Amino acid sequence: MKLFASFFLCCGLLLTSAGAFAQSAAKAKGPATETLQLKTSAVCDMCKARLEKALAYEKGVQQAQLDVPSQVLTVTYRPDKTTPTALRTAVQQTGYDADDQTADARAYQRLPECCKKTNSVH
Repeated sequence: MKLFASFFLCCGLLLTSAGAFAQSAAKAKGPATETLQLKTSAVCDMCKARLEKALAYEKGVQQAQLDVPSQVLTVTYRPDKTTPTALRTAVQQTGYDADDQTADARAYQRLPECCKKTNSVH
């Protein structure tokens, strides 16, 4: 009788530890991320620094990188924390166009002169 009790106790411990391992392995993978590319009105390296810093403070953003020559901002984000619409709005509130949506007028006026879209790319 003691042999059966010991056997069932060992099996129970094995199953419990296997379940705990599976849960910790799932957590170690981390949440899924998505990538969004936005066409902006950024024209210089100051724009790059300004946009990348602003997006770094947005909830769910893992990385933001602006390619100045193409004016494309690539954002890696967690879709469970933010949405493409929220990211476009963040770009607009920084003073830049986001795809076909124009920048927030007040934020645009606060940009340095070199960052305004009326200036040529430099």
